[in-house]
Amino acid sequence: MEFDPVLLARIQFAFTISFHIIFPAFTIGLSAFVTVLLLLWLKTGEEKFHRLARFWTKIFAVSFAMGVVSGIVLSYQFGTNWSRFSEFSGNVIGPLIGYEVLTAFYLEATFLGIMLFGWNRVPPWLLTLASGLVAFGTATSAFWILSANSWMQTPAGYEIRDGIAFPLDWLAIIFNPSFPLRLAHMLTAAYLTTAVVVLAVGARYVLARQYTEEARTMLRMAVGMIAVTAPLQLVIGDLHGLNTLHHQPMKVAAMEGNWNTATSGHFVIFGIPSQSAEKNYLELAIPYAGSLVLTHTWDGKYPGLTDVPPENRPPVANVFFAFRIMVGIGLLLIATGLFGALLWWRGKLFTTRWYLTGTSYMWPLGFIAILAGWFVTEQGRQPWLVYGLLKTADGISPVPGASVFGTLILFIFVYGAVFSTGVYYINRLIAKGPKGSLAAAPAGLPNRPISAAEPAAREATGKDPGKSIKPKKGGR
Repeated sequence: MEFDPVLLARIQFAFTISFHIIFPAFTIGLSAFVTVLLLLWLKTGEEKFHRLARFWTKIFAVSFAMGVVSGIVLSYQFGTNWSRFSEFSGNVIGPLIGYEVLTAFYLEATFLGIMLFGWNRVPPWLLTLASGLVAFGTATSAFWILSANSWMQTPAGYEIRDGIAFPLDWLAIIFNPSFPLRLAHMLTAAYLTTAVVVLAVGARYVLARQYTEEARTMLRMAVGMIAVTAPLQLVIGDLHGLNTLHHQPMKVAAMEGNWNTATSGHFVIFGIPSQSAEKNYLELAIPYAGSLVLTHTWDGKYPGLTDVPPENRPPVANVFFAFRIMVGIGLLLIATGLFGALLWWRGKLFTTRWYLTGTSYMWPLGFIAILAGWFVTEQGRQPWLVYGLLKTADGISPVPGASVFGTLILFIFVYGAVFSTGVYYINRLIAKGPKGSLAAAPAGLPNRPISAAEPAAREATGKDPGKSIKPKKGGR
């Protein structure tokens, strides 16, 4: 049995980062949501905001822990499976990752303890400040990670010496051509995803007639956020598409399923792209709409996949369908936000059962849209690892395919266990709800960042994780 090391290394990285990306995206939005709740509590003194902030902080703790665990593996893969890529681009990518550690990670590590364990131990203003700084730290982390990824999409500010990239202009590297729009697109997606989860949980409580006061607050805040950010995301996505058309035309051609360069091109609503036949089967398209969307003119010209040799084309079907999943969910969320705002304005937001029932099942949509968008971004860049400079096949380590396959199987088991455990804890916390008032400070202070999830796990299960390791009376 032969193992393709390039394909397996790509599958392994795609698998691990797909698990990882949903947790940072959720914690970016959740930390900001908790900060807003604490600010409202400081301003109004209403305890419902405190209960909600504490409730969502527990879910944040579990999500943050899973994000840390699932993210550790990613950095190691640069050395294990992608050593030639690291050698080529380490002078550029390495410092960007280092800046992320020096700024965002230190900021989060400093104030995360106060945010998670400062309840009843520090003044409310300090708790709120710490939560705000953690929210700022998570967004700062996204800044550096997306800068590094954007440089791989649109490299700038470098020179190649002896086959290795050397930095020339750090401002040009950090603020490379696709970075600002990519950062805005990702941060908006994170806040939108969190709002959809809050909406689903709030709708679930209203339908069950539980925690009514808190649930209505969640519904109002979530609907307001979705009504604003979902249409905004459409505008940012359009600008990002124009930027991609300029810098990575083959990615856009794959997104649109466009095989031949055209003026007055059509927009393919549905089709089944065939890479071998170089055409779409069962195509349903709108004339002229392709040029209008991509160039904002009726007769605008945009490139086709046949402009480049077959070996330089991305996997068209994957990019084509992932793009439609992302856009379809985005349009659904726009309708959800605007219709929810209309119901709110008419005073029927909490009594329209079909709307509440539908939204109570929508919590995964934001995560699915993020994954679909990430597949479009990364697979649309193929066959390039660093666009125009280094092909994926030239960036892997000289390791046997069987070794990559073995570690891939190991990761599937480990990540499956981590993800299942995290989802179990979060579901238990949601089932318990935002009840109670100001909680008493738990006994003992944790001394490890990952232990932040332990109080949440203890409340979710009703068990004390440390109880089983206590020595028996009189025992050693």
